[in-house]
Formats: sequence, C-alpha cells, structure tokens
Amino acid sequence: MNQIQVPMVFVGGGNMAHAIISGAQRAGVLDAERVGVIDPSEDRRGLYTHGFASAADGIRWLGECGGDGCGIVFAVKPQMLEVAADGMEGVIDDAGLTPTVISVLAGTKSDRIAGLLGDRCRVIRVMPNTPASVGLGMSAISGSGSSNDEDLELATTLMSAVGEVVQIDESMMDAFTAVAGSGPAYVFYLVEAMTNAAVELGFDPAGARRIVEQTVIGSASLLQVSDEDAATLRSKVTSKNGTTYAATTTLDSHRVMDAFVSALTAARDRGVELGCEG
Repeated sequence: MNQIQVPMVFVGGGNMAHAIISGAQRAGVLDAERVGVIDPSEDRRGLYTHGFASAADGIRWLGECGGDGCGIVFAVKPQMLEVAADGMEGVIDDAGLTPTVISVLAGTKSDRIAGLLGDRCRVIRVMPNTPASVGLGMSAISGSGSSNDEDLELATTLMSAVGEVVQIDESMMDAFTAVAGSGPAYVFYLVEAMTNAAVELGFDPAGARRIVEQTVIGSASLLQVSDEDAATLRSKVTSKNGTTYAATTTLDSHRVMDAFVSALTAARDRGVELGCEG
C-alpha cells in the first residue's frame, strides 16, 4: 500500500481519529512525523507525535511541513464543527494552503464544510465505522463540487488502510451511514439479545458470551469466504420443521426483517435531519 506523502492534520483526536491514524501507521500509509492532531484535551494530544491545542498552531505546523497538497481531516462530533472550524479559514489563507479537507462528520454536507473553511479548501466526505479500529472497517467516500480525482485518491488511500472503501454519490451518504456507519451497533444488538437468551436458557453469563461471540465471528468469516449470499447460507442451516426453522419462523412472526427496514430508514432519516439542523 502506498504511503501518503503529504502532511495531514486531524481536527479532533478521539476514538475514530485514533483508529484511522494508528491503523494507517501500522499499514505504512501514514508517517507519524507527518501527522498532526488538534485537540483541546492534553490527554488526547499526548497520544500523537505532534499534538496542538489550537487550530491556528496545527495549521501553521501544516504549512511549515510544506503544506501544498496537504490534508485536513475533520473528526469531531457534528455539533462541534463550527467551534472547531472557527477562525480556520483565515489561518489557512495566511498559510497559503490549498488543502484537501476530509470530513468524517455524520449528516454534515460538504457545502456546509466548504462554507466554513473557504474557497481554498476541497472537500471530501467519508463515513467510516468502528471496525476500522481493528483494520476491518467499511467506509464510504464521496466527492463534492470542489474536489478532484487526486482528493478522492488521498481519501481512498487513507481509509483503505483501515478496511474496505466504496465510492458513492453524496446523496447516498445518509443511507450508507444508516447501513454501515451505524451497522456495528445492530450486530452488537443481536449479540446482546442472543447472549441474554442464552442466559435465559440456562448458560452462565461468561459461557453465554463466549458461545454467542464465537458463533457470530465464525458466521461472519464463513460469509466472507463463501461465494453464496446470506440468504442461501441461512437456508442451508434451516431444515424444514427443524430447530432453526422454529426460531426463524418465530422471528418472521414478529416481522423482524420489516423492523430492520424501519430501523435503517429511521437512521437514514435522522441523518437527513442532522444535515438540515446544521
């Protein structure tokens, strides 16, 4: 995997930023000496080679690194965007930078980010998920009217270091967030439900957890290596009038698949609302 040659500053040094940076460093995509992190928390800044308390200091460092073609990654909570971006346009202008801005903010449209940072910035939206922390993430990337192919390549190289990447139109970003961005929570919800059920069936909590987690891990691994889709693999486990059949028909009677459609639709719609609230 090719190493990113341009310097990059992450605005926000929380869990997702740490997952991306550490994963990309392990993959040889990022050089710690060429990565800066802006975060108000001294503890978070201490996790990185170059930590900055203020955006001004971080952007100036970016310029000192030879910032032409540099990258700025916004990895803060969506409601913190305006605070994080406050005054940054002027600092970017003063430093003479023309950065690729990569945003991992849910529900935050590229034109809003561009409006806060100015015309010198080219915006790419990215939506990762938490398995990025173990190198198994699923991320979507979308360009904007201000971005170009080189910007997309930079974002793709960065996110490919922590998992799989798909390029989509920005209009589909809220839907992707509902499916994959929030997706790990649905899997954990299933594990939680199966574990609770196993305890109800008589297993001790530790044993129930071990049994359920390995079942989910093994099933996911089988799905990944198989040429067959989930429906086909499920049918192979489901004998007519057998134990699995009893379970899945009970789930169907409770309209669980319909509930998932409703749940993901609600997540997608909330993403749209967040964008409007911004």
